[in-house]
Amino acid sequence: MEFDQQLVVNFLKAEREYPYLPFSLHIFDSLTSTNQTAWNLLKQGKKPGTVVIATQQTAGKGQWGRQWLSPSGGLYLSVAITPKLGSTESYQLTLASAWGIASQLRKCNVSVGIKWPNDLVLDGHKLGGILTETKIHKGQITQAVIGVGINWANPVPETGINLELWQDSQDFQPIPNLEMLTATVLLGIESGLECLNMEGIVILLSRYIDLLINMGDEVYVNNLLGTVVGVSPEGHLRLKMAGYDTKELITPEISVEPGTISLGYCKSSV
Repeated sequence: MEFDQQLVVNFLKAEREYPYLPFSLHIFDSLTSTNQTAWNLLKQGKKPGTVVIATQQTAGKGQWGRQWLSPSGGLYLSVAITPKLGSTESYQLTLASAWGIASQLRKCNVSVGIKWPNDLVLDGHKLGGILTETKIHKGQITQAVIGVGINWANPVPETGINLELWQDSQDFQPIPNLEMLTATVLLGIESGLECLNMEGIVILLSRYIDLLINMGDEVYVNNLLGTVVGVSPEGHLRLKMAGYDTKELITPEISVEPGTISLGYCKSSV
């Protein structure tokens, strides 16, 4: 699939009066992993703002070491940055990126929501996901790579959705090509990181929760029923637990870390 880098550059120039990140684009047809390539470029002396883009990955990675299937036709993108965060705060980069990308897509009339903590969802199906990797020194994040995968024209599993086919089913085509999708994702990452840096995690989290599709979902934790009521400042999912004692209904609240429960997707095809 041919990729017109200049289209991305032109769109970014038109939309960014005061750029927050100095994007430098590196385009590839196929890579093992855009995240790994971004790390390699940093080792070679490339600056923060380095962006690696591919339309296929042969060894993509998801959260918690899972395989990320990355067939040809998708958008696989990584951005290298140097955030000013503590070693335990890398989750903030994921939340910021998820909110920023979802917000930018919604500005294009693509009704994307967020499934906690790092998935982008369209019509109840997975449109994309985010993987943040960091390097730590003396308790601080010194470098980070934010990886994003978005289904554009690639085949997807039953729980997935691809943006090109979704747009064909609509009466409009808000994102006409892969280059505009790329620019939209980059603008989203930039706006999310800018919000985090300028306004802080509390403001960012309130905006993230506004797009969270899981509010009100019921899940089981240790065979006890809980209802999703939000996300904590530490990035944990907040659950109100229903239980009974001999006198009254009690509903204590707990929080669970990412990776400890699965919220799932709808199973019907689109």
